[in-house]
Amino acid sequence: MVIVDALTNNVNRTASDVRAAFGKNGGNMGVSGSVTYMFDSTAVFGVEGKSADEVIEILLEADVDARDVFEEEEVTIVYAEPDQFHAAQEAFKAAGITEFTVAELTMLPQTEVKLTGEDKVKFEKMIDALEDLDDVQRVYHNADLED
Repeated sequence: MVIVDALTNNVNRTASDVRAAFGKNGGNMGVSGSVTYMFDSTAVFGVEGKSADEVIEILLEADVDARDVFEEEEVTIVYAEPDQFHAAQEAFKAAGITEFTVAELTMLPQTEVKLTGEDKVKFEKMIDALEDLDDVQRVYHNADLED
């Protein structure tokens, strides 16, 4: 499943371009919002130099609700509700953290699908075609493209 986030001054042109990118690469375009139920809108932060416990303490002191906090390599990742983005950012600033490896609102898939071989190549080609469109801001998908 793919969500295309676009910003345009001409909806008809953008819809046509996106539909063509799907069609030329073996995909189908559904109606607006038809797959959003399969994704969770999430605020994501990546913090270096702090453990998960330290980050949880910072967020609890500021009364910020985090969905998940975990460590991945040298970075502590925080998932929070989108409406908590500013509150979490301010909590980190109050704790002296101003640099983030990531600080964004994104759409995380609820489940992932593993693609291999020809399917993976075709899917990557379609994603590249969508990302190359001028009006497309972000493309979210639930494909696991890791080797």
